[in-house]
Amino acid sequence: MNAQTLAEFPFFHDISPEVLEQLAEASVEQTLAAGEVIFREGQSANQLHFLLSGEIALRVAIMTKPTSVTVSYVNQPYQCFGWSGLVPPHYYTATAYCETECKILAIPAEVVRQALEAHPRDGFKIMQRIAELISYRLRNSRDALLKTL
Repeated sequence: MNAQTLAEFPFFHDISPEVLEQLAEASVEQTLAAGEVIFREGQSANQLHFLLSGEIALRVAIMTKPTSVTVSYVNQPYQCFGWSGLVPPHYYTATAYCETECKILAIPAEVVRQALEAHPRDGFKIMQRIAELISYRLRNSRDALLKTL
């Protein structure tokens, strides 16, 4: 991954080249098979993830049932997931399952946090995008959970 490609991600629109370069250097592309779990609800969140291709279901456990509920799908290239790595207390709030073969980009959350602290203007833009993502996922989660009642 390079900084020019990261600049194409909506999440990184208008982010400084210095920050993009730092994030690109730390990023890792991964290919995962259908059925694989990327991270589990409750695990320590140490990476920020982006979908490159495929489809991912985000599921949460329901305490009163032996199953989980899909609260959102990540199925558009460059969509962000695993935002918990940037928001304390840094634990994933859902489990990410590969519905199909997936290619993802993972960036260590610590690298992202350090870059954003060193570049507050970029940090503000990214945290606004994280807040929008959390709001969107909260609405989806609420709707999905209400359907199970």
